[in-house]
Amino acid sequence: MRAAMARQLSRWATCCLRAAAPGLGWGRGRGRELSSASFGRIMRPDDANIAGNVHGGTILKMIEEAGAIISTRHCNSQAGEPCVAALARVERTDFLSPMCIGEVANVSAEITYTSRHSVEVQVNVMSENILTGAKKVTNKATLWYVPLSLKNVNKVLEVPPIQYARKEQEDEGKKRYEEQKLDRLETKQRNGDVILPVINPEPHTVGYSQSSLIHLVGPSDCTLLGFVHGGVTMKLMDEVAGIVAARHCKTNIVTASVDAINFHEKIKKGCVITVSGRMTFTSNKSMEIEVFVDADPFVDEPRERYRAVSAFFTYVSLSKEGKPLPVPQLLTETEDEKRRFEEGKGRYLQTKAKRQAQMQQAPQQ
Repeated sequence: MRAAMARQLSRWATCCLRAAAPGLGWGRGRGRELSSASFGRIMRPDDANIAGNVHGGTILKMIEEAGAIISTRHCNSQAGEPCVAALARVERTDFLSPMCIGEVANVSAEITYTSRHSVEVQVNVMSENILTGAKKVTNKATLWYVPLSLKNVNKVLEVPPIQYARKEQEDEGKKRYEEQKLDRLETKQRNGDVILPVINPEPHTVGYSQSSLIHLVGPSDCTLLGFVHGGVTMKLMDEVAGIVAARHCKTNIVTASVDAINFHEKIKKGCVITVSGRMTFTSNKSMEIEVFVDADPFVDEPRERYRAVSAFFTYVSLSKEGKPLPVPQLLTETEDEKRRFEEGKGRYLQTKAKRQAQMQQAPQQ
């Protein structure tokens, strides 16, 4: 086993050198120059979840790092005020297949649309077994960033435009931009919910599995501007969602997908954040968990607690052999819990219909 790991580490060193070379600069699209970048990293034991695969939060963090690098590079590609790209939103992200410890995660990112004040980045994650050479796509994600001035963090700068190979690409990007903008507004309007403790909750109820995590934001969590990295926040959210899922079904669990993550306000260094999660919906094989992050900025500029981030995570239950298990039905008690269950059911059916439509189109392509 040790000999095999030694050979694997040796091959990994060579792999990283090859992967890093093209990934440190810009790539080129077909016909016109587009912004793209890639990097690779081996998955180590401290990246594992309790099932032995790579933690979903680790993958989300790598996705965000790739997006932050490429969007910050692009926003500083022309003469002007220096800036850092801040994560505003992550679209639905599916975990297509598990990634194993010892494999190399190859993360590639490309800017696909720019508006006046935002950048859309497409990120793909591919796992590589460097012993066999086998590769598979594990994740695909779309992220939105806004450039914030290094001199004034409340100032959003203009984004240099990109060139499109076809007019249709720009039109499709503009449509995606308008859709995510509308969804962000709707999400922010329903962000007044709080999770209250429940005394002696019954198993499989919302109160039984709901969980919270409190974290003091330190320098290692933050960007150059002193605000929390989006990837750090997403990893904490995934950890809380995983605890909720595990409490509900008492088995190994893995992240199946993440619905849109909306970053409503920045979180500053020195804040105490509370990451809270609760079960909203269960199907026969999956669980939807609502997670939100509240920030208490009491160090430099005291103000009221505010909702900073919100999202929905979907988990599946696994046996010790890694096979899907049935999920216990969520028992709803209050009218709000029943309403959230029906809303979650609607999202589940909508996602299921989209997946079936994609499967039907696949053979025709």
